Amino acid sequence: MTIAIASDHAGFRYKTLIAEHLTQLGHIVVDFGTDSDHPPVDYPTFIRPAAQAVADGSCNLGIVLGGSGNGEAIVANKVSGIRCGVCWNAESARLARAHNNANVISIGERMMPPETAIQIVDTWLNTPFEAGRHQQRIEQIEQT
Repeated sequence: MTIAIASDHAGFRYKTLIAEHLTQLGHIVVDFGTDSDHPPVDYPTFIRPAAQAVADGSCNLGIVLGGSGNGEAIVANKVSGIRCGVCWNAESARLARAHNNANVISIGERMMPPETAIQIVDTWLNTPFEAGRHQQRIEQIEQT
């Protein structure tokens, strides 16, 4: 699977950790930056291209990171076709996939230890979309 990944300076450390983890699992990781935790950078510069890569199909899924993950999710969700959920634990990641078929997740580096971030990624990747009653909601989201 090809996974887009991007962060601002505040999510750089976990971006690097997650990219290494995904590579070890056999995924192809496309890194949209940033390349350092200093100096501070504007997250839309890096998040938007990653989300666009998922929306246009050049990447299957995406992971965006920042300090809280909120701004990054907002940027990703501005791209048509993206359903990005902010995930703070394994259960939120499971529900983002199972109920919302999230094709991008957002993680806040300042909100959790690194082990939780990896657990979020693994849970999200390994959870199937339940479809059923959730499919009609996805269709409604796409109409807005």
